[in-house]
Amino acid sequence: MSALPRNRNPYAALKVEEFRNFVAGRFIYIMGLRMTGTVIGWWMYQVTNSPLALGLVGLSEVIPALSLALYAGHHIDKTEKRGLLLKCIRLYIICVLLLVLLSTGFISSQVHHWMLAVLICTVIAFTGAIRAFSGPTFSAMIAQIVPKENLPSATTISSATWLIGSIFGHAMAGFLIYWVGINYSFCIILAFVISGYSLLSRLSEKPVLINVHSRTWQSVKEGLNYVFKSKEVLGALSLDLFAVLFGGAVALVPVFAKDILFIGPRGFGWLNAATDIGSIITVTLLTIRPLQAKQGRLLFFAVAAFGGCIILFALSKVFWLSFVALLLSGCMDGVSVVIRGTILQLKTPDELRGRVMSVNSMFINSSNELGQFESGVMAKLMGTVPSVVFGGCMTIAVVLFTWFKAPSLRKMEY
Repeated sequence: MSALPRNRNPYAALKVEEFRNFVAGRFIYIMGLRMTGTVIGWWMYQVTNSPLALGLVGLSEVIPALSLALYAGHHIDKTEKRGLLLKCIRLYIICVLLLVLLSTGFISSQVHHWMLAVLICTVIAFTGAIRAFSGPTFSAMIAQIVPKENLPSATTISSATWLIGSIFGHAMAGFLIYWVGINYSFCIILAFVISGYSLLSRLSEKPVLINVHSRTWQSVKEGLNYVFKSKEVLGALSLDLFAVLFGGAVALVPVFAKDILFIGPRGFGWLNAATDIGSIITVTLLTIRPLQAKQGRLLFFAVAAFGGCIILFALSKVFWLSFVALLLSGCMDGVSVVIRGTILQLKTPDELRGRVMSVNSMFINSSNELGQFESGVMAKLMGTVPSVVFGGCMTIAVVLFTWFKAPSLRKMEY
């Protein structure tokens, strides 16, 4: 990897006022998104009492997200990013309003439970389409907000705020379900999303960096070619893709909370937050003391340890041990987030950021939903606990395979 100037001040990016508005708005918006996912997971399992239904939620989101990802990258690069991001959030607000309507007592009493599940999945499909554009836009904007020498700092801080938003979103959603019920939980989520929109609307417009008249397919190919020719980027994305695909136990947390650990919605909220709490601990430590060497090797060790933690979670029958297992898995995931995010920001040319971040979205973000679907199907076929043990073992197997097949990633440093 080419040497770049290292800014030793881990908080350098926060000196930029617009970046502070960016991370604050993103934090509140992500908190609302994560609350939505947590509430829907509990609600769907409550309505259907089926682990497979949880998998269908993931499939409903991933199909539009994957289908639109490559086009989204082309569109992001040729579009003013602030306006596109705000448009995405306005559409998401409409989706939350629909969830508020569907969760009312009147709708629940008038609609069969599986029809209600179909309607929920339909709304989730629209959020997946929105996410295909909003997620990469967030990532692509960072390099247009801070100077290049501050990108490692900005990437780590952005990851930290994303994870903190996830923590509060997951934990608060579980408590809100317990305190005010599902319908009022969605009303509170709506308030968070609108607040995030208000903060992000303060950002300035961002210049378009490529020819607006570029052909769509040619533009898409440029982004794909760059990713597949950059061995470190491809290796990091592939490793994370398969680790999350097989090791995504979070999708089945409602099942563990309700039927195995018997801890109810409050405990469910804490289990959902455990992974993100672990991640933010790691990201905070790496913000204060950034990794200086052997980042590629550390990435492999972290993903393998992640798989081991998932196996421990599957076998646990005690709440505190399950919580610790997910907490440690989050710590390991935090290492992967920082290393992968820094590689992407430093190695991606400005004019390709939208397309490369969309490919990243296909590999990483969609792997969560594919992993959710895989978990739901395998739980139906194998049982809940065996399916999660299988996923953890497969994660470790992927690490061993990639260790020998991607030596450039193993030796990578920045």
